[in-house]
Amino acid sequence: MSQTQQATTVDVAIIGGGLVGASLACALGGLIEAERARAGERAPLRVAIIEPQPLPSAGEANAYQPSFDARASAIAYGSRRHFERLGVWSAMATEAAPIRHIHVSERGHLGATRLHADELDVEALGYVIPNAWMGRTLHARLDSLPIDWHCPARVESLEAERGGYRLALDTGEIIHAGLTVLADGGRGGFKERLGIESEHHPYEQTALIANIEVSQAHDGWAFERFTREGPMALLPLAGRRMELVWTHRQGEVEKTLALSDRVFLERLQQAFGDRAGRFRRVGQRHSYPLSLVTARETTRPHLAILGNAAHALHPVAGQGFNLALRGVMDLAAAIESARAESRSAGDPKTLEEFEAARAADTRQIVRFSDGLIRLFGIDHGALGHARAAGLVGLNALGPLRRTLARRAMGIER
Repeated sequence: MSQTQQATTVDVAIIGGGLVGASLACALGGLIEAERARAGERAPLRVAIIEPQPLPSAGEANAYQPSFDARASAIAYGSRRHFERLGVWSAMATEAAPIRHIHVSERGHLGATRLHADELDVEALGYVIPNAWMGRTLHARLDSLPIDWHCPARVESLEAERGGYRLALDTGEIIHAGLTVLADGGRGGFKERLGIESEHHPYEQTALIANIEVSQAHDGWAFERFTREGPMALLPLAGRRMELVWTHRQGEVEKTLALSDRVFLERLQQAFGDRAGRFRRVGQRHSYPLSLVTARETTRPHLAILGNAAHALHPVAGQGFNLALRGVMDLAAAIESARAESRSAGDPKTLEEFEAARAADTRQIVRFSDGLIRLFGIDHGALGHARAAGLVGLNALGPLRRTLARRAMGIER
């Protein structure tokens, strides 16, 4: 990765070098290399990434050690295919725990739905990978690409100008970008600075995240359990560890966070049951409030918004990052198409193609995850029996179950 000084002009500036921003840069890597190899009249695509957090040194990256408390993400089988195209999956897979079975149930009712990888002729329905390891494999790929890397650096101002945006960094550098991509998770406040409004729908729930050690091998099972307080999920990790996502009603998570490890495990056992075995150990606990946040605009001329900056979803279906990665691939494809037609990356037609490719996918996933939370959040006896019957019926209807599974896996859109 090269360092730049003073004012530079790039085709694409990516604000945020996390999982989404790094994935986009990797997705554009093949195009950069192809254009450099042709060495035609036009200069090859130039991409810059601006990331405020310092990257680990080469020595730190090589000395990676899995941590019991490492945060992880569930990626769908379709996302594995995308990472294969980016050339990072073989490295990423070394720390990936496969999800081979999924069990969905509602506490207090007998209905359940089960999904199995072998029914769909795939190795796994998805994978659970430590976020730090995903980041390091993506950054290792970026290290081999001719990309302008500004890190650590922050964007102090972002202003529209003729043909793109002007980015002023806290390092004193100025970047003129034909396309600026917001991939900062919505934390930088850039949408607000640009007057882009978002719709906020609080769920009045808080997610508690922790890694758990269980008494028996999980054999690749993932569990999703709906309760009156909200959904719970257990995702397989390496060894006998599982990642817990435990939803609490607003204002109640503080009590659970304050429990001793012993009492916490007892409460968790009561809430979840024995299906995954006995809970033996809990790591560090984290929590964050849950809301559905969707930007009312996700593209403007010379501007695109990706990931949580565009749509922050409830973690119930594990679709947030997978949806973001599909958006990354859609944007990279639109840019490649534009370059083939001698259009700029930020050209309105380029962004129209991108928005057309991802719009229906985004709407479906947002409606699905939001509808699931609201459906199982209604505490009514008759509806509870209907949901149980629905889970039983879905389990019995193999073709329908497989169709839904293929969509959730990102194989079909």
